[in-house]
Amino acid sequence: MAKFVLAGKADCPHFAKAELLADYLQINLPNFKIHKITQHPDKWEQWLHDICEKNGWKHKRSPIVWRELLDRGGKGLLLGGFNDFMEHAQHYYGITSDMLSEQMLRIAEENLQTHIEIEKEEEYIKSLIDPLQVWISSASAPACYNLIPLLANGEVFGMATEVSIHLLDSSHYKEILHGIVMEAQDLAFPLLRSVSMHTELDDAFVQADIVILLDDILLQHEIPSLEDCIRQVTEQCKVYGPLIEKNANSRVKVIVSGKTFVNLRALMIMTFAPSIDGQNVIALAMFLENAAKAMLARKLNMSSAGVKDVIVWGNISGNSYIDLSKAKVYRYDSAIWGPPNFSRRLLDMIYDGNWVRSEFSFILSSLSSREHHCLGMSPAHVIATVLRYWYQDSPPGEIVSMGILSEGQFCIPEGIIFSMPVRFQDGSWEVITETEINEETQEALKRLAHDLIQEKQVALGEIPEMRPYKEPAFNGFNLLALLEEENVRTPPEDLDTLSNGLLQPETQEGEGEKVQTTTDEPEAPPDELLQSEMLEEEKVQEPIDDPETSSEGLNQSETSLSNAENNENP
Repeated sequence: MAKFVLAGKADCPHFAKAELLADYLQINLPNFKIHKITQHPDKWEQWLHDICEKNGWKHKRSPIVWRELLDRGGKGLLLGGFNDFMEHAQHYYGITSDMLSEQMLRIAEENLQTHIEIEKEEEYIKSLIDPLQVWISSASAPACYNLIPLLANGEVFGMATEVSIHLLDSSHYKEILHGIVMEAQDLAFPLLRSVSMHTELDDAFVQADIVILLDDILLQHEIPSLEDCIRQVTEQCKVYGPLIEKNANSRVKVIVSGKTFVNLRALMIMTFAPSIDGQNVIALAMFLENAAKAMLARKLNMSSAGVKDVIVWGNISGNSYIDLSKAKVYRYDSAIWGPPNFSRRLLDMIYDGNWVRSEFSFILSSLSSREHHCLGMSPAHVIATVLRYWYQDSPPGEIVSMGILSEGQFCIPEGIIFSMPVRFQDGSWEVITETEINEETQEALKRLAHDLIQEKQVALGEIPEMRPYKEPAFNGFNLLALLEEENVRTPPEDLDTLSNGLLQPETQEGEGEKVQTTTDEPEAPPDELLQSEMLEEEKVQEPIDDPETSSEGLNQSETSLSNAENNENP
């Protein structure tokens, strides 16, 4: 029995001619069998190179045809290209093809369309068989505990996609991870294929389709400098980046969440995993966006779900600019009422500009401190929402804030992760570049970009320390002062941690010793005193005297977490 394998580009007219001739032989000869393989034109050369290298074959042209030996141990005999096959058919079977070139081109076009449809069907079937591999770092964090049910209930990836969840943390948390695994299994979600725990870095991110990084910079004995924190972030990403590049799938999606250096961590992952598509690494800004919406909704005595299109610009966990100029409210209970799609401009609903400049600005600026004590519901909800948008599109016409790699949009310098307005569509996202910004906002973006460029330069060792933006009117809050308020638990001396201690135990409120300041830092005041002083600092900013102009200034709420020493030395 003669058994042949015919392979070629799906749009190749010569393959079409050889295919029909092979079909004719198979129908008319009882001992002639043919197996056809088509490849997309974009994948053909690489596939041909791999298959020939694997079998030690040489090829000159396509399509290729080779005879398979009947015993499975045989490598097969490469016959060559189209002409070789035609000569073989004429010599042994006395048959040739008289197909015209026009017919060859038409059939080749049909073959390509058929191949694309088959590929889509195979990908869909594969998604039903092979679960989506989701890896979560610092999995002992409360956010992970709250995130697992959201990922497994079918709302994020669809009711036809199974997931396998992998929990990564240090060996010190084995008992916690084991408890999470058992509880997740007890949920018996139909779409949850498996839950596993991992404490070894060599096993991290294997075959990952999605990587969710929950790691944060945690302080142990004393408050380090801002530059030391940045270098610690860099060292952590030097470990994670190559592992993701080596072990994860080539199209892996990386989501960076947390309360410290979110933009910088996303950028460093890109830096140390250069083969990962930059479109697939994002920093989450929706936590700050949702918090702003909730505050505005409370001010208007309405549901926060009705507040839309609040934009977060800049450094998500540092100096950020909350832009209300495009914000709208839906279903607002007032004298004017309309259908569900009827909206009103938010700035027309709020008349207290001083509230925006003082209380609104202050509370948003202290979110980093608040998030440390939260139970993880909000971060988990944000991660699940962004993933749902990524896989199933964001609501039409709605603005989503997200930290992405700047390519010069809105005159923002290239090469930094910057939060800006985007929309999700067809499994990807795009910047809403049609968003109009005024000169005042443009100046704010320039100041925000300065900080992110400085962080990047310190992380890459280009400069030794952060230099402040030369603008006296730009006042910021102190990241280190906020972190001083947090009580951290001193880790055991024999703690076995991942990546040389980069993943440290998560602190619990009220446990351990209070963080001690360095000799260069004053002792942190009580919470009430610190908040009142910070609030007074905001209130001394230039007030809005004219009610008619207050709306124009409502989008100037700026929140920042920066180095106090830099701000004190303009």
